[in-house]
Amino acid sequence: MRIIIAGDGKLGSSLARQLSAEGNDITIIDYKEGVLEDSEERYDVMVVSGNCVSKDVLMHAGVKESDLLIAVAEADEVNLLCCMTAHTLNPNLHTIARVRNPEYTQQVYEMRSQFALSMIVNPERQAAVEIANLLKYPGFLQRDTFAKGRVEIVELRVDADSKLCNVPLSSIQEVVKCKVLVCAVLRDGEAVAPGGGFVLQEGDHIFVTAMNDTLAVLLKNLGIVTHKVKNVMICGGGRISYYLVKLLEKNGLNLQIIEKDRERCEELAAILPDVDITHGDVSSQFLLDSQGIKDVDALITLTGLDELNMMVSLFGERCGVAQVITKLGRLDSTGILGDLSIGSVVNPGELCRNRIVRYVRAMNNQVGAAKSIHRIADGQMEALEFVVEASTPHCGVPLKDIKLKKGVLIASIAKGAQIDIAHGGSSYAVGDTLVVVTDKDKTIYHLNEIFE
Repeated sequence: MRIIIAGDGKLGSSLARQLSAEGNDITIIDYKEGVLEDSEERYDVMVVSGNCVSKDVLMHAGVKESDLLIAVAEADEVNLLCCMTAHTLNPNLHTIARVRNPEYTQQVYEMRSQFALSMIVNPERQAAVEIANLLKYPGFLQRDTFAKGRVEIVELRVDADSKLCNVPLSSIQEVVKCKVLVCAVLRDGEAVAPGGGFVLQEGDHIFVTAMNDTLAVLLKNLGIVTHKVKNVMICGGGRISYYLVKLLEKNGLNLQIIEKDRERCEELAAILPDVDITHGDVSSQFLLDSQGIKDVDALITLTGLDELNMMVSLFGERCGVAQVITKLGRLDSTGILGDLSIGSVVNPGELCRNRIVRYVRAMNNQVGAAKSIHRIADGQMEALEFVVEASTPHCGVPLKDIKLKKGVLIASIAKGAQIDIAHGGSSYAVGDTLVVVTDKDKTIYHLNEIFE
């Protein structure tokens, strides 16, 4: 498939790398020639220097022969105009625009046909939704939702005093006393697809498939004490903070935002009258102490600097904050963090990229494409959601009798309202929803590709 990416920033570059690796023909447009030269050298892509809104530049990039345009330039207005212009030149073109300004959210959605938009992505709002989701169950480092919210893959860390430490996976049900499946383990930075004889060790990060209504039971039986979040300290007053507060303020939480820029503080105070807005530098330990960091239930670091976010999160962990959530802006940077105690990590760009990749794969496979895609285990594995079609083989056959490709696992089967955490005797039928976990080296476009 021929794809034009307008904007060679962090997200555009990351999309170019992944979509090119998946066999798509990629052309990148940007006005920064140095950035384009770097992408051209690193990835198998074509580059065009110029203004992505210009008809001449779009024609030079091959817009008339392209299938999809992804507009991820810095300015929302540029992305919208780029999509409109490109669609005028090629009415059959699919278009995706990144739109981040809260002022545009509702009207862009209502006017998507006028803007000729196939899809709108908003990384900051996606990140806010992810954070709000994590706050519901403070014991989990990450949560990915499938089957309309009924199935989740959650991340847990095995500490020295954990009930799971030194336990083989074949015995895990005896410990957790609910139906779960460990679909991946991250050990020493390497993702493993474990078997029943795999013994969990201190420091392991495990990814557990479970039904949504058993998550509280899972935490309780593991002895992970979680307190309902009431007091939340948010470091940084950017767009994510705004979207997050709008999601949380109806829950009766005590919310505080600490922001360094005085003018931004005044803006936030005007649009968020029920939130405590503090002007100050979160790199100051005195400020954090004076604002009661040791008394909050959750600390969320959302400044524009990854290093500052990590530093403040580390301090929060040292102060005993029950739940710490750290935003990282650099894509593919989580793998270098090792065992740093910075709590849950949320990457807006990665959330956005996953959504766009899902759309592209669906375009490549109109029938049988994944309904959702989530990267787990530091991006080394993918969890995908598929609906069983009439053409899917082995319907009604127990999983123990089906040969899957190496490194592929069926984690759960949703049969209407009934959820089955997959085991050897499980089977699926047409219309069921499957959650499939695979390593990142196996790109699965269609459900039928998981079988030997």
